[in-house]
Amino acid sequence: MAPQTPDDHEHRTTTLEAFADTIIPGEKRSAGDRAVAGVSRGGGAVQAGAIELLEWDATGITGGLDDFAAALNRHAAAYAAEHGIPTGDGVPPFVSLPYEDRAAMVRWLTAPGHPEKALWVSLALFCNMAYDSAAHMSTVDALAAGHPGLTSMGIAPPDADGLWRFRAWSYGRPLADVHPATTESGSPA
Repeated sequence: MAPQTPDDHEHRTTTLEAFADTIIPGEKRSAGDRAVAGVSRGGGAVQAGAIELLEWDATGITGGLDDFAAALNRHAAAYAAEHGIPTGDGVPPFVSLPYEDRAAMVRWLTAPGHPEKALWVSLALFCNMAYDSAAHMSTVDALAAGHPGLTSMGIAPPDADGLWRFRAWSYGRPLADVHPATTESGSPA
């Protein structure tokens, strides 16, 4: 494979951002933002770090991101031609699609029976993971930075000592009495 030019890398990034924004939409980062469609208020998968997570080597898919973006753009170009949607305005084909068409394409790519379904579902799962768990960073750091997914789910920051304690029970009552030999840190004696 030939080395990427800065334009190739930028096109790959904006294509993957547009995919992530289709999975969990957010608001535009600026007026000229083409990758994030801006169909939702607040931060979505892109603002939650989807690209950082996808580019993290721990995912096991980092080496295939160029291929994911290229395939997505091939599908988008065919989709645009079939539906009479103009492309070629300086952004990758998937990025140039309106949000509704991006969503239709992703539904098609992830539908039962699509031959590439497993690939696209795995990419979508990582986009969800960036939003739902901030898996690419420490939870404390994510909360301190105002991570959109964790804060929208109401994840509270830890206590001053860095530990989470839950003084209110999810069922409205403790499920069991604390054993009398339990230490102050919560460990069995």
